[in-house]
Amino acid sequence: MEEHEGDGATNKNRDEVYANAVRAGKRTYFFDVRATRKNDYYLTITESKKNFSDDGSISYQKHKLFLYKEDFEKFSDALNDAFKKIIELNSNSLESRLDNKFSDISFDDLGENK
Repeated sequence: MEEHEGDGATNKNRDEVYANAVRAGKRTYFFDVRATRKNDYYLTITESKKNFSDDGSISYQKHKLFLYKEDFEKFSDALNDAFKKIIELNSNSLESRLDNKFSDISFDDLGENK
């Protein structure tokens, strides 16, 4: 198969179907939907972290995950379960903090301020 000049740009444009970025402090998360030659879709999730060296120069450290269509449902379920657990733990933690915050208050002490 012959490779022609410019084919890389055409393939790159065909491969990129959707892109979204989430900025979070020094990190940026990129969610890119791409297509294979047979128009199967997959997701790449890239974490890019900005690093500053002692001389002031900037570099980026990147980590990339590839998620293929046969794993979408399992990945989505696991991610949702993890989020639910975090919310549950935070709720319990908040309740615990509120309980501790108010447990030191004595109703007798409140009555003395009348």
